[in-house]
Amino acid sequence: MTQTIQVPGLVQPAEILIDEWGIPHLYAESADDAFFVQGFNAARDRLFQIDLWRRRGLGLLAEAFGPDYVERDRAARLFLYRGDMAREWAAYGPDAERIARRFTAGINAYIGYVEENPDAMPPEFAMLGHRPDRWRPEDVVRIRSHGIAHNLLQEVARSDTGSSLGIAADVVRQHLKPRCQPHLAEGLDLHLPDDLLRVFELATQPLVFAGDPRDPLGEGTLGEYAPDSRSAGRGHHASGEGSNNWVVAGTRTTTGRPILASDPHRSYATPSLRYIAHVSAPGLDVIGAGEPALPGVTLGHNGKVAFGFTIFPIDTQDLYVYELDPADPTRYRYAGDWERLRIVRETLAVKGESPCQADLAFTRHGPVIYVDAEQRKAYAVRSTWFEPGTAAYVGSLACLRAADAEEFRAALAGWGSPGENHVYADVAGSIGWTAAGLVPRRRGWDGLLPVPGDGRYEWDGFLPAEDLPQIVDPPEGFVATANQFNLSDDQPADRVPSYEWPDPARHQRIVEVLASQPAHALSDSMQLQVDQLSIAAREVTDLLDKIRVDDDPQVTAAVRLLRDWDAVESADSAAAALYEVWVSRHLMPGFVRAVLPPGAQDVVDDVDPHGLREALRDPARWWGAWGAEATERRDLLLTSTLRDAYAELVQLLGPDPSRWAWGDLHVNRQRHPLGHLDPSLDVGPMPVGGSGTTVNAGPYYSPDLVQTIGASFRMVLDVGAWDNSMAINTPGQSGDPRSPHYRDLAETWRRGDYVPLLYSRAAIEARTSVRLHLQPAADPP
Repeated sequence: MTQTIQVPGLVQPAEILIDEWGIPHLYAESADDAFFVQGFNAARDRLFQIDLWRRRGLGLLAEAFGPDYVERDRAARLFLYRGDMAREWAAYGPDAERIARRFTAGINAYIGYVEENPDAMPPEFAMLGHRPDRWRPEDVVRIRSHGIAHNLLQEVARSDTGSSLGIAADVVRQHLKPRCQPHLAEGLDLHLPDDLLRVFELATQPLVFAGDPRDPLGEGTLGEYAPDSRSAGRGHHASGEGSNNWVVAGTRTTTGRPILASDPHRSYATPSLRYIAHVSAPGLDVIGAGEPALPGVTLGHNGKVAFGFTIFPIDTQDLYVYELDPADPTRYRYAGDWERLRIVRETLAVKGESPCQADLAFTRHGPVIYVDAEQRKAYAVRSTWFEPGTAAYVGSLACLRAADAEEFRAALAGWGSPGENHVYADVAGSIGWTAAGLVPRRRGWDGLLPVPGDGRYEWDGFLPAEDLPQIVDPPEGFVATANQFNLSDDQPADRVPSYEWPDPARHQRIVEVLASQPAHALSDSMQLQVDQLSIAAREVTDLLDKIRVDDDPQVTAAVRLLRDWDAVESADSAAAALYEVWVSRHLMPGFVRAVLPPGAQDVVDDVDPHGLREALRDPARWWGAWGAEATERRDLLLTSTLRDAYAELVQLLGPDPSRWAWGDLHVNRQRHPLGHLDPSLDVGPMPVGGSGTTVNAGPYYSPDLVQTIGASFRMVLDVGAWDNSMAINTPGQSGDPRSPHYRDLAETWRRGDYVPLLYSRAAIEARTSVRLHLQPAADPP
């Protein structure tokens, strides 16, 4: 199909070639026009999604949807960037503002197009009775609350544990690396208000429309990331956060060229958080995935350098607690004196009602999220979000034109947010890894607990980029990251970017596979990205000989099923179903009851999985207070919880283990935000395998076993022979339910398959299904 569209704002003719998998290849005569066309195309495929993201992030929901959203709008506005815009734009490179201006002009041009062609308007707007709004360039960067940030929720969870059970008990919930004793500020009360996080969560959690009966914790209605985890309201989390990437040098590949693989993990939704695009103009030729509301791509290649990332979990947030002046609650104590809150009054438009006023309170550290008038305390959040250059992933703009690995590394020096492990490879064969992000320097404290806002606990600037770890051309011939602890154990305290790291099992499995392959192929990387062998399961099932079978038929059957298992958590695996139900629903809570005081499970509703495995392997070390009984009590814990898990599987899936399947319990849902109004908009549920400890990540929230996050986008790049590269997005490239590309990739993704990520014009022309000719048109008066 060929279509010609007259587009005001376009300077020279341009083309969009859409291949048979829905991937757009955008060709323009200048970089200015290329970013304009990228904005136009993002709106063409994802207009409802990006309009909703913008409204949510800027606090403009009530304007379109009514008074139910006023509180959420107020919360969102607290977390906008309000600093110097000149410094903000400069932080992303000399042409960032110009790029954003052209990108948003392209979005607005498409909005004008659908206004003149109502049949092209996505149907969701009619369902909700509103229209898309025009964008401003600063909308691309001022919204911070979509981004990944750590560790406010963890601070609150640790305070909860500490106030009820003592700080030492928190090691059960979250191990710290490097090991340390969290700093407790003198005079600080760890007992925090029950609804302390409500405002923060309204600002950062996925949007659920009023009247949606689906689980409000959901699987991420718009694919927005819930910082730290799928929250249970107090910072507790389901394990499994993360992503994978690796790069293999040509000396270890079948092609003699580097191979780079990356699969970032986020919440699942329809449409996907990720969007694949190819942007080509003189001096610019990049392809890969990003978020549809951002210009450029964040992982992919530019014909010279390939790049991917995983989260490097920098602690970028602190909770400050203030003493309020009894005579004037608009003042708080700072440095021995009283300092006045800064109040910003904003007007909120409300559909169907008169506008209302929102008074936003700020301390010198950040927005106030809670005031306890009775105790005369206020709570505020400090975050790198409020520093210039920390809009999520916009730092990628500085990397798009890197000519080689050295230039790519240099561009990362200005990377702000989120913290990332960047892997890269260039066509000359150089490979490497660089951690990047803005790291607050805390001297004399560690950021693991709330601190008084009285001036004793200030950030002392930020770590220089060169102080973060990196590897260039490793002698092993490969480097991999999976959010694991990748610092030295003796890292100086004032240079520790984080003490909280995900389970290392995924990284261990990646290294295990790569190290065993002296000649790694593209197909090997694709197979590894969908690998479902759990090293964690292998470690736990190695302890089956500690279980007391006696004459118990259920324990005997359970041990037999797990002993014969290869630790591959495929969707059709009976053993995987038993193992995951055992660990998440029985062994973890049993461990809490075993090692902490009575009632602890009401406070600690999650367990550090790596710490659990260490404790099971070495009970005398971890349960030393039990003395000689440690091993015996460990064995009783394993036995009793496995018995209970087997009994639950019989209830859930029937008495015949040969008919059990992990995918009958563990499903993937890719929900549309309006799926409660029209269920046909949702994709899934689909049976899936994996867990939080497999490379093909399938973490879940234990009460329902539904997958929470994972890889919706995967790519494997043949560096230098780019047309051989492969990728997948799910459920499809388009967010318009009328498009053939709305859900066409979901089954391919579920099977663990890929589609070509074509780069050369000749290869793209051969697989083009739709050709859009964009012609300059006179701007409307």
